[in-house]
Amino acid sequence: MSGRFLDSPIKYLKGVGPAREKILKQELGLNNFEDVLYYFPFRYIDRSKFYKISEIRENMPYVQLKGKISEMQTIGQGHNARLTAIFTDDTGILELIWFRGIKWVKESINAGKEYIVFGKPALFNRKFNIPHPEVEELSVVKASLVQVQLQPFYNVTEKLRKANVDSKGIAKILKGLMELIPNNITENLSNELLDKYKLVSREDALRFIHFPSNVKHIQVAQKRLKFEELFFIQLHLIKSKLIRAHKNKGVAFSKVGDSFNVFYKEHLPFELTGAQKKVLREIRQDTGSGKQMNRLLQGDVGSGKTLVALMCMLLANDNGFQSCIMAPTEILANQHFEGISEFLGEMNIKIGLLTGSTKKKDRKVLHESLLNGELKILIGTHALIEDTVQFNNLGLVVIDEQHRFGVAQRAKLWQKSLIPPHVLVMTATPIPRTLAMTLYGDLDYSVIDELPPGRKSIKTYHYYDKDRYKVFGFIKKQIDLGRQVYIVYPLIEESETMDLKDLTDGFESIKRTFPNPQYQVSIVHGRMKAADKDFEMQRFAKGETQIMVATTVIEVGVNVPNSTVMIIENAERFGLSQLHQLRGRVGRGGDQSYCILMTSYKMTAEGKTRMKTMVETTDGFKIADVDLKLRGPGDMQGTQQSGVLDLKIADLIKDEAILKAARKEAIAILEDSEVYNAPGNAPIIRELGRREHKSTNWSDIS
Repeated sequence: MSGRFLDSPIKYLKGVGPAREKILKQELGLNNFEDVLYYFPFRYIDRSKFYKISEIRENMPYVQLKGKISEMQTIGQGHNARLTAIFTDDTGILELIWFRGIKWVKESINAGKEYIVFGKPALFNRKFNIPHPEVEELSVVKASLVQVQLQPFYNVTEKLRKANVDSKGIAKILKGLMELIPNNITENLSNELLDKYKLVSREDALRFIHFPSNVKHIQVAQKRLKFEELFFIQLHLIKSKLIRAHKNKGVAFSKVGDSFNVFYKEHLPFELTGAQKKVLREIRQDTGSGKQMNRLLQGDVGSGKTLVALMCMLLANDNGFQSCIMAPTEILANQHFEGISEFLGEMNIKIGLLTGSTKKKDRKVLHESLLNGELKILIGTHALIEDTVQFNNLGLVVIDEQHRFGVAQRAKLWQKSLIPPHVLVMTATPIPRTLAMTLYGDLDYSVIDELPPGRKSIKTYHYYDKDRYKVFGFIKKQIDLGRQVYIVYPLIEESETMDLKDLTDGFESIKRTFPNPQYQVSIVHGRMKAADKDFEMQRFAKGETQIMVATTVIEVGVNVPNSTVMIIENAERFGLSQLHQLRGRVGRGGDQSYCILMTSYKMTAEGKTRMKTMVETTDGFKIADVDLKLRGPGDMQGTQQSGVLDLKIADLIKDEAILKAARKEAIAILEDSEVYNAPGNAPIIRELGRREHKSTNWSDIS
């Protein structure tokens, strides 16, 4: 009965007719009783406190008053009509104003009676008024059995307000639902967990979160519901990981052979960092275990992830298997191809490149050598997942900047082998540990947190528009030293709504300041044809142009070790993650590199925090932590579409301790069959099954 109770459609709730059912589904996604119970308030207001009119001050978020309403009158007609009323207590007079629902308000208020009035005060002509107050007759409130001390407030949309469903309307629907929940809410945690973490029952938590009698009620309800939310996410992720490890037998890379050893001894461009060695050990352990590897490799821009990936591919080659790298853009695929070709030098290992630009006759040759096993490493874009691309014995799949690919695309790639190949997904976008635990909880996790030797830290400066000529002088000095410069703009064309330096205007300005033939300037943006874009990128990469004026298309772009200056115009318009990615385009050679953030004086507090953070640190993980705090997990790159971060009450920044405890308990239950099957855990297993039945497989990452 209880499971069916939660699944009951909202049309069976008091006060929800067909019209309201439709709009609640459309606007808030509330389809059944469970959706309504788990639609939590975003704040509470203490309704036990009353003010006097004389105590009202500017900028008060709300006031609650007791007094009499009199002198109601309608001013104006039609859409311009408004209703005013005089409200008085023993300390003064206040005006109440309504612009909507005038007829209903007039009929429901009896002048001369005592009322409780609640709303946000506004100051007009030095007098306070309250627009659209909540009004309740004092005698009715006193007679009511339920005295609301802390009033819940729910997020509602404009469409809902127009349909007369405001926050109070949601609360009213919930009040009706609360009458039905006794003996209908099944507990979904074990008594052991409830005792261990001092959690209230599920039924009490749901009652307290919506209609708390005191602040303690809110605190205990939130603690319980946050634990529940994070616990079931972790159960789902870890279960997926264990099932895959059990089900997916992997190819075993049992030996380290000539390819790996010759490269390590004769072709390694620099000594590996401790972090790179640690990651290689983790990968060797995974790939030699006979189980399919699914590992996320996180490393800041320039930390040497590609070198680690190449050494894994050499390991695959030594064991008779082919490898491939899938990159999100042709530019990045080309960069990987050129970089790996250079790394391998004279080593007799055949590598290929497959992108949308690969000619038909070249494709034919490539497909043949891939199928007969001659081609050992294939690098490409989405073209790799085409059905015509068939491997002889694919053993390792490397996916770069994995957040740019959908689950189906990734799965299609590793289904190109009878035994699933090992999967290494790489990202240069640092992800805070709490976010990674939730977003990638079903992957093993490696981090490269050191830069290769000889890399100098990029010096970052923040300048205002008035300093432009000083910055231009610095650019000239760098070019005189033989260096190259990026100048990045946020827009291509002028925008009427934003006062930004746009790319085309900036390009003309740069050409005037750095004239031909002394200086050569490239331009690259997203609307250019791929061939034109590539031509300009290559000119810059070869050193034929000294300045690259671009939009963020170069965020993931060619590796130009000679470029030492990154100028970011209107830097306040970029997120921290993107600023950090752009900065990573320089500092790839041995010379000192610089990032200059140009902004106007007009900046939000958040914009100032971003500039300060960029100037103070080049640590991508510190930057990611600040970014998460500023933007929230739902805005982090690639997480919106993951489905994992549709959190209703937990906060990944504030609730790290709860997340760690939830993950620990989930692992303890799933990794021991006796614990899993213990009678006390039956409520957990039942709830997990119910949730999995309802949801799609949203946590398959690789």
